[in-house]
Amino acid sequence: MLEPKSFLYVLDEATGVATITLNRPDRLNALTFDVYEELTETFQRLDEEPGVRAVVITGAGRAFCSGGDVEDIIGALFDRDDEGLLEFTRLTCDLIQAIRRCRRPVIAALNGAVAGAGAVIATACDVRIADESAKIAFLFTKVGLSGADMGAAWLLPRIVGWGRATELLMTGDFIDAQEAYRIGLYNQVTAGADVVSVAQAFATRLAAGPSKALAVTKTALNGEASMDLEAALEAEARAQADCMRDPNFKEAYAAFREKREPRFT
Repeated sequence: MLEPKSFLYVLDEATGVATITLNRPDRLNALTFDVYEELTETFQRLDEEPGVRAVVITGAGRAFCSGGDVEDIIGALFDRDDEGLLEFTRLTCDLIQAIRRCRRPVIAALNGAVAGAGAVIATACDVRIADESAKIAFLFTKVGLSGADMGAAWLLPRIVGWGRATELLMTGDFIDAQEAYRIGLYNQVTAGADVVSVAQAFATRLAAGPSKALAVTKTALNGEASMDLEAALEAEARAQADCMRDPNFKEAYAAFREKREPRFT
C-alpha cells in the first residue's frame, strides 16, 4: 500500500481508481524537491501496483498546481553549480517520464491555476478534465527560462498542433478553460459539477475496461511518435496479435454472444 508523505493518496478498491491530491493549498500546490521526488516514485510504482487500474491527479484548494515553489525551489537554485542545476532539471523530467511510462490511464482533474510545471504535468496525463476556473500557462519564458521544459516541446504540439504550441510556449500567457478546450488541450470542461468527481467517474469507466489493451494503447502512443508509418504498422500488428491471445479478447466475444456486458480483468 502506497503511503506518500508529500501529498494525499487514496485507492478506491471497489473501482481500482487511485487518486493523488497535491496538498499544499496555502501555496497553490507549488512543488518542492520532496514532492517532485515522491511523485516520481509513486508513478513508477503505480505502473504495477496491485489493484490500481486508473489514476486521477488533482490539487487541493484553489489550484491544481502553480509550478515550482518560489522559495523552496527557485530561490535554492541560485546556490547550485552547473551539475546541481542539471540534477534538478533531470529530476523534473523524471516525473514526466514516470507519468508517461505508467501503463495505467492517468486523468488530470484541473481547477484554478495550472501553471509552469503544473501545466506540463497536466499535459503529460492521458486525459485532462477541467472546471471553468482552470486557466493554464506554460510560464517559463516569463521568468527567463526556455518554454521547452520538462518535455513540453515534445508533448504539447502532439495535442494542440505546432502553431498553437509555439504560441503558448513562447508567450507563457494564460488561456482560460474554454480556450484550452477549444484547441484540444482540455478534453472536457465541467460546468457546475465537481471536477474531481467527474474525473473519477471517467477513470472508473476506463478502470472497468481491458487493462492490458489500455496499457498497450498508451505504449503505442508513446513509441510511435518516433516511428515512420511502416515501423508503426509493424509494431501495431505485433501488439494486436498479442492482445488477441489475452483472455479479455475472449471475454469480449463471449459477452457479445451472450448479450451481456463484458467482465474484463
